[in-house]
Amino acid sequence: MNVYLDATTLIALGEVGELDLLTSFDGTLWLLNPVSNEVETEPARSNLVELIEQMDVLIAGLGDDLPDETRDARDEAKRVLDEEAVNGDVAILTKVIESRRKDVDIAVVSDDRRLRTVAEGLGARVTGTIGVVVRAVAEGEFTEQEAKDLVRRLDSRGLHMTGELREKADELIEDTARDGERED
Repeated sequence: MNVYLDATTLIALGEVGELDLLTSFDGTLWLLNPVSNEVETEPARSNLVELIEQMDVLIAGLGDDLPDETRDARDEAKRVLDEEAVNGDVAILTKVIESRRKDVDIAVVSDDRRLRTVAEGLGARVTGTIGVVVRAVAEGEFTEQEAKDLVRRLDSRGLHMTGELREKADELIEDTARDGERED
């Protein structure tokens, strides 16, 4: 499965130095150039460069020299998102549309509600930053307390959450930790 990373999650995890959590996904991680260009703040940018250098992350662009099917998917993505230029969301949605046409499984890691809704509606698996943290608990990379502490760090460094969302994150972490204890 191809897993496309969005700037929202890259920035959130990059700000706290936890981009390596993305490597736990089963599949190939993809970073599209328009998405990469959106990660401008430090330390997120430097941590992204480090992730690319140390991990198996594939990078792709969406320039003008595209096959017709990709160009058509890009134009449809721009139309669906009502965007004139190719930004990170358009790039990711282009890949979702292409994958749907080819009947290929795809996942999107994003906190952008609009992108998540459209991608999910087109059949992509979707998760966000909190889903990545919960996955780390399920994989045994973090304890329940470490994951809750990370959620607090994320909240204080830019992933602004409502009290309700933080409570939901804690609940998901607790449930996942309990499920992991039962399997042991």
